[in-house]
Formats: sequence, structure tokens, C-alpha cells
Amino acid sequence: MLEKIKTAELKVGMYVVLPASWFDHPFLKSRFIIKDEGDISKIIKAGIVDVNIDTSKGVPVTVVETLSHYGPDTFKVPQTWEPETLVPDELREALNDAMLSPDKKARVVYNSAITIMARLLDDPRAKNITAAKDGINHIVDIIVSDDLTSHNLLQITSHDYYTYTHSVNVGLLSILLSKVLFRGSDAHDMHELGAGFFLHDIGKVRVAPEILNKPGKLTEDEMMKMRAHPYQGYKILSETNQLTRECRYIVLQHHERADGTGYPKRLKADDIHLYGRIGCIADVYDALTSKRSYKPSMSPYDALRLMKEQMINHFHKDLFDKFVLLFS
Repeated sequence: MLEKIKTAELKVGMYVVLPASWFDHPFLKSRFIIKDEGDISKIIKAGIVDVNIDTSKGVPVTVVETLSHYGPDTFKVPQTWEPETLVPDELREALNDAMLSPDKKARVVYNSAITIMARLLDDPRAKNITAAKDGINHIVDIIVSDDLTSHNLLQITSHDYYTYTHSVNVGLLSILLSKVLFRGSDAHDMHELGAGFFLHDIGKVRVAPEILNKPGKLTEDEMMKMRAHPYQGYKILSETNQLTRECRYIVLQHHERADGTGYPKRLKADDIHLYGRIGCIADVYDALTSKRSYKPSMSPYDALRLMKEQMINHFHKDLFDKFVLLFS
């Protein structure tokens, strides 16, 4: 149910429907849950006076005040999505629009990827995973075939850390690196690699929100539960008959480190599959460059320098060098 209100009346937790195209405002999509006061400030600064809020998806005006002491992810209301609604039409249209500039196509791809992952993590049923993989296939096809759009994708990734934005950033970075590594080879299924990289954190849907979104340091018990998410992801994909060879390596190994300090199995060096190594580098980079409640984001340069000077033992050096070249 839509209700029209003034932007000055917006509150954290409302599901806002902006009146303009997402090309005309600073957000990645035009419909979203307001996470914090910064979102409201951006809407007002964009010159938007009136907006609609969807009270069936977000928090209605009458109850916002009673929930204001909770964290922002309290307001992410789980929804049910049908497979046919999971992938935005704009993504398919962008594939067939030869007149769309690389920068606009990149924004459509990124915005669509965010939408797909946000909806999937709300409702990770087997049919929805299948639909999401279909959308991811389209994204992979664009990255593999269009160098200009791929380059633009590196410029627009979001630095706000939510599981769905992190999933998209890691997915895009990993496919870009895989494109460099496997160009001209038929030995790698890029579609299944894309699925694995985008779904690498799907196991986090089984981690309690108070652990997943805790602003401070996790306790030992909380850390154990958080570190179960690779196995939970493996279980979800297995239970839904979506567990391919590529997905298994990526989901289970993206937190393994070359020096044996990772998890869940403390694998070392070449015991970590190449696909897991790719996911590891992209995962660490995005974590460093993303803004969290307890830390600011790092610039790409500073993140890469930190990875090289203080964390290089976590990665395979040759692979890290190729990752750095993506940004040159």
C-alpha cells in the first residue's frame, strides 16, 4: 500500500519509492528501505519534495518511533519473491540495447545485480536461486564480451557494506579477474563461476542478524557461528540441488588463506583451489574498501597497499599481482 508523504517526514525503516529514475538521484535503486539518516539527507539534497512509502514492505509512519532504538538492519523486512520477479527487466533490455553507452550499461548491470541479490537473500528458495543464476549469467556475458562496460563497473561499486552489496562486489571483481585469467580457454565454465562468486556468502542467511550486523568485535562463540557460513552456504546449495563443482570450491574456500590461517579447514597454498583463491582476494579487498559502522572505508590504493604489505601471505602472489592490474 503506497502512502504519499513529504520528504521531511521520512523516517529510518520506511520503504521509499522515489519518483525519479535512478539515473536522476544518488541511489542505486529507486525503491529501498531507508537504512539511516544519511539516506534521508541524500533524498532531500536531490531536490525531491514528495515521495511514496510502501507500508506493506517497510515500516509505516505510526510504528517507526517505537522501533528507532534498533539497528538499521532491523528494518530489512524479509519478503517473498517469485522467480519471474527476481531479475529486473532492465538487465535484459541492456543486453540488447546497442545504443546504450558503456557507463550507463554498467550502472544498469550493477543496479540489477544489487536487486537480484537483495531479493534472493530475502527468499533463497531453489526456484529463486535458479532465477538468480539466470540473471547472473547475463551479467557474466556482459563482463566477458564488453571491455568498456567492465571497466566502468570498477568505478561504481558501492562502499556501503551489506551482505547483498558485498556479494555483488565480490561477484563482479572475481569475474573480472577470471576473465583475465581464463581468456581464450574452454576449460572453465564462466557462468557457474559467476554463480559461485555471487552466491559465495549465501550461507549468511542462516547467521543470526544480531551477529551478522554487530558493530563491535564478535565474541568467540559469535565468531564460531559466523565462521559456519561457508558450510551453511554449501548446505543451502546442496539442499536446493544447485551445488556445482565451481560453487562448492568458492563457497567453501573463499575464507581460506595461503598461509593456513583461514577457515573453515585452514587449508594452505595449493590445497586451496584456484577458484577459492580468486574469491578470497576479492572478498578481502571489498571488506577493506567498504564502510562499516565500526570503520571507515579505505581507498582502492590504500587497500591494495595494505594487502601487499601486511597480508600478502594470505594470497598467492602471482594471482594478487594480476588482481592489482585490474585497477591500472
